[in-house]
Amino acid sequence: MEENYYLIAFKSTHHGIALEKILQEAGKSSRMIPTPREISNSCGLSLRFNREDLAFVLEKIHTNNISIYGIYSVNITYGKKKIQSIAKGETDNV
Repeated sequence: MEENYYLIAFKSTHHGIALEKILQEAGKSSRMIPTPREISNSCGLSLRFNREDLAFVLEKIHTNNISIYGIYSVNITYGKKKIQSIAKGETDNV
């Protein structure tokens, strides 16, 4: 069994909740989850979203001045989790 998704860690909970609301209003599937310790000990919440929504999410981050810690690719295969950074800070690397 395999599960793949993206995750955004935020610099503040306020920014995470703001982006979650924006995505919900646009009909995009997302949910707040605890930030995995492999990523950060900063803000305790991250936003999980579908991979196909990455371009839309990036646009909303930029247009709404959402401050993020980073964006991560998460792959879970047979219970083993692999997390890879795909962007740091303000998403300049995507």
